[in-house]
Amino acid sequence: MQFVGRIDREIYRCVTEDITTDEVIITEERIQHIQDHHPNDYERFVHHMAEIVADPDYILEANKPNTAVILKEFEENGEKFKLILRLKVERDPKEYRNSIISFWYIGETTWKKALKNKKILYKRE
Repeated sequence: MQFVGRIDREIYRCVTEDITTDEVIITEERIQHIQDHHPNDYERFVHHMAEIVADPDYILEANKPNTAVILKEFEENGEKFKLILRLKVERDPKEYRNSIISFWYIGETTWKKALKNKKILYKRE
């Protein structure tokens, strides 16, 4: 398990009210998942993860409870990312943390499709 960064719980309250920690981690199993399904994205872009969770551009509704789909664009180079974050809530086992489920680089078409087809819970002003 690796510490990634911290979230602003106020921002993420749009997903669920009872978030119990601001710490975000990623497990070795999830790193392997990203490496298997999105080759080279983890190695090339891992340095962006902390900023993505700390300062999302959009938080979209996910298909699972207590989970957020996060979109983030880095203006300086036009890189866009999608990250899935499972939030730890009060009824979860105490050893749980906010945890990155998946993460990958996306193109403009995927970005626009996500914003069109998913419910926007939060938009950075």
